[in-house]
Amino acid sequence: MKIYITGVAGFIGFHLCEFLLNHNYEIYGIDNLNDYYDVELKKERLKRLRVKSNFTFKKIDLKSNEKLQKSLFEFKPKIIINLAAQAGVRYAEKNPSAYVDSNIIGYINLLSISSKLNIEKFIYASSSSVYSGLTKVPFKETNILPDPLNFYAETKIINERLAKMYSKNFGMKIVGLRFFSAYGPFGRPDMAYFDFSKKLLKKEPITLFNKGEMSRDMTHVRDIVQGIYLAMNKQIKAGSHEIFNLGNSSPITTNYLLEYLQKKLDLKGNLIYLESNNEMKTTFADISRSKKELGYNPKVSFEEGMSEFIYWLKDFYR
Repeated sequence: MKIYITGVAGFIGFHLCEFLLNHNYEIYGIDNLNDYYDVELKKERLKRLRVKSNFTFKKIDLKSNEKLQKSLFEFKPKIIINLAAQAGVRYAEKNPSAYVDSNIIGYINLLSISSKLNIEKFIYASSSSVYSGLTKVPFKETNILPDPLNFYAETKIINERLAKMYSKNFGMKIVGLRFFSAYGPFGRPDMAYFDFSKKLLKKEPITLFNKGEMSRDMTHVRDIVQGIYLAMNKQIKAGSHEIFNLGNSSPITTNYLLEYLQKKLDLKGNLIYLESNNEMKTTFADISRSKKELGYNPKVSFEEGMSEFIYWLKDFYR
């Protein structure tokens, strides 16, 4: 089966491609290789994918409507998976236009072209951030979403609304997946677990927001990939837009994360405390619907997953 995936040099995109390539899917991947974080890490991910004969890569930005359309019409995929997005909550304060370009304009371009193709399904990455503003946990897909706390969350809510509109107007089969704090090898350096680990090893100061009292439903990337694969194979009706949480349903506090890393690395961090008002206090996924309708069942514990990440980090950065 031919699968078209955006954001293949990204963290989740890389792991998904690796999984699908090993299962003999034909993948056409695109990425704009932006410099939001270390481009060399993105290139290393791509290097590992390019050894596969069933993988094709093109450097394309979702804003480049003409290039995007040409690649899609030539490849003729059965499924399109959109993982490309400008990530990060705090970065939106510095560069909001990056979120508009990628998460809104680029996303609309991809949806619009997809509606003209004979595809079986359109799958896209949403985020646990859409629940920002909610205080009652765990978060369910049926929750009415309040005004979000940050611009990144707003763009993801817009994505979901556009997907609903396109599914109805064009009879598309669309699945939105709300990811909860994905982590693991080849992860994003801006995520707390990666940032803390690297700064502990380099003996650099660590910024701890809101006294470390925030908690995140950390979900190993292998479980995320399994959820995407299950969504690929789920039967849904034409004109349907379905949303699923992909989390671990077991939040970890920032303080516990830091304590665990310090103990594992046998190092003590030099902490700087700051306040942040645009972030969620807790993310906590209700995954009962994903379990029932997708067969989703996360298996990687925090301790197992974090040990695997630390082993990778030491090896990758020597």
